[in-house]
Amino acid sequence: MSLTGIAPVQQAAPSLAAVDDPLEQARFTRWVQESDGVRLGESALQVSGMYCAACTGIIENALRAVDGVREARVSAAAQRATVRWDPARTQPSALIAAIRAAGYDAVPDAAAPAREMRRAEHRAALWRLFVASFCAMQVMMFATPSYVAGPADFSMEMRQLLNWGSWVLSIPVVLFSAGPFFRGAWRGLRSGRIGMDVPVAIGVAVTFVASTGATFDPAGVFGHEVYFDSLTMFVSFLLGGRYLELRARHRAAAALEGALARLPETAQRLEADGSTTEVSVQRLVAGDRVRVALGQAFPADGALVDGATQADESLLTGESVAVDKPLGAAVVAGSLNLGAPVTMLVERAGADTRYEAIVSMMREAMSQRPALARVADRWAVPFLWTVLLLAAGGAAVWSVIDPSRAIWVAVSVLIVTCPCALSLAAPATMVAAAGGLARRGVLLQRLDALEDLARAERVFIDKTGTLTEDRPALAVTRVFDESVDALGHAASLAAWSRHPLSQTLAAALPASGRIWQSVEEVAGEGLRGVDGDGVPWCLGRAAFAGAAERDEVQVWLSRDGKPVAAFGFDELLRPGADDAVRALQAAGVRVTLLSGDAPARAARLAARLGLDSFVGGARPEDKLAAVAAAQRAGDRVVMVGDGVNDAPVLARADVSLAMGQGALVARAQADAVLASNRPLDLVTARCVAARAMRIVRQNMIWAAAYNAACIPLALVGWLPPWAAGLGMAGSSLFVVLNALRAGR
Repeated sequence: MSLTGIAPVQQAAPSLAAVDDPLEQARFTRWVQESDGVRLGESALQVSGMYCAACTGIIENALRAVDGVREARVSAAAQRATVRWDPARTQPSALIAAIRAAGYDAVPDAAAPAREMRRAEHRAALWRLFVASFCAMQVMMFATPSYVAGPADFSMEMRQLLNWGSWVLSIPVVLFSAGPFFRGAWRGLRSGRIGMDVPVAIGVAVTFVASTGATFDPAGVFGHEVYFDSLTMFVSFLLGGRYLELRARHRAAAALEGALARLPETAQRLEADGSTTEVSVQRLVAGDRVRVALGQAFPADGALVDGATQADESLLTGESVAVDKPLGAAVVAGSLNLGAPVTMLVERAGADTRYEAIVSMMREAMSQRPALARVADRWAVPFLWTVLLLAAGGAAVWSVIDPSRAIWVAVSVLIVTCPCALSLAAPATMVAAAGGLARRGVLLQRLDALEDLARAERVFIDKTGTLTEDRPALAVTRVFDESVDALGHAASLAAWSRHPLSQTLAAALPASGRIWQSVEEVAGEGLRGVDGDGVPWCLGRAAFAGAAERDEVQVWLSRDGKPVAAFGFDELLRPGADDAVRALQAAGVRVTLLSGDAPARAARLAARLGLDSFVGGARPEDKLAAVAAAQRAGDRVVMVGDGVNDAPVLARADVSLAMGQGALVARAQADAVLASNRPLDLVTARCVAARAMRIVRQNMIWAAAYNAACIPLALVGWLPPWAAGLGMAGSSLFVVLNALRAGR
């Protein structure tokens, strides 16, 4: 399961003409300059259909046979091909065609550079961990006789021989495995910052130098005790913890690539003459009509204009249940077409789609360093200086009490106080919580919002598009003349209009398929038309249809000037809206409804939801004033909205959430987006945020308590370096595992 609640899918191969588009090529090709001055393209392709190692040679031979291919490398394990080619003699389409001709298939692999970088990083980390762990096991074997054998059973010559062996095995650990710690410490010192690598590097260096001196000159200033076992074990434990952190980061990056894989590379665009053209999705613009095949992902946000289907919108909602998409329904980029081939009208393409917003938000959130982590960083500098002073002071005191243990104590203090757990306490928890929320359809743009959301006492919620659907519901139907098919006439005539009330009426009433003549729509009034018998009909406002006004009725139907039916509409609550309000109130949060509708209408909806606080007839400045007043009263405020007019108040609130189908400017101002458009996800987000903050506090208390308990033990000489290394690694592992609970 990926970060966004979906599994990566294999897209259908794009047409050969489309992959030659320069915009499309830029996604999977980099350009290199050969020594002879020739500019070559290096393309990454994802290959399917490989089931054995022999397939590698077949595909490589097929690619090398293409005129202009300089080099072809295929990995059976990764199912990837890297091809270097001359743009003057060939194009990527020829490469894919050659692979297809060989009996396989291929698509552009846009994520290849990032994947290769992660693979190299993972390989280096694994090698360092292996070298450190392997050498540590051998060193422990050499050190064991010193712990278990008596003086009569263990001669100085044998001890010296084993110390020499431990020294030889410790060299690759210090020079290779511990290399990142020394480089990190040097970079920090050069930039004037002390990070956690500084005490680690000092501890490793001091331990190795002291042990080396004891090995070469047992009667010298460093004494005869060596600590190669503590050194190698410490480096192994620390590298093991960092390897687990590396794997977690790589899994998050791979999950994000899985989300990116949902969008197809190309689309079938319908031209004005009825023909179709395969184009890169990068070239789609609003107004294009696109044909979407069964099993393909929708390439942009839009609406169905031909056909009906079902769509997998797990990218947005975290739920894999297919959603019905009738004619005219909205579809979103990245969702899968599961029902039938359809045609869509593109309304938003490129960076303006909800899909791209989700991907960019997740990238931004995962790269942030939360405020709690920055606070820990500020305390890290004085903390580390204190540690260095304690280590130096401990060594000075023990040089008087027992000089042979002075280095031993200093190393233990440096190791046990390495602030790995403290630095991981907040960011690991908040990133895990952000991933868990993403799987539930809540996309964070600012990790710090979790803290404010958990402590919020006041929630302001916009009405239309947030608590209620952006379309009304048919609530009242009155038929005055049973001799005519009033409902059928109303449905068929309403289908001629795009007005929200007409669309609701057409969808709610049974279709009749009647034929109309001379249909005319009068703006702000309604529709008039003539049926097959030449009788005029009107559908619209009371005066337009020749009827008297009624409070509960908004649309009238008249036949030849005589009212025959009337229809009333009401707010349609989003599923779970009332449950969300009750849950927030039960948690002690005061909820206020904000609406631009007339106060009486806002009051009716507030009563339906059980709210005693509402603002009706609210302009953008009124909403802003209401939030500002609550903040002046000392409340931590959450604002939930969706429209352009909500952008200012979203920016002012302590925490802001926008609905996923809302305006782009509203989403841009929000700290989080409810991509699922479910009000109940606001309650979920608050619960997850509260749990994440509890876990952050637990982690920080644990890290502080661990250091407070172990530093005195190290100073009095009760905690040897190997035990300090084990405790430090165990503390960091506890913090990481505890942080993962925030994403459940």
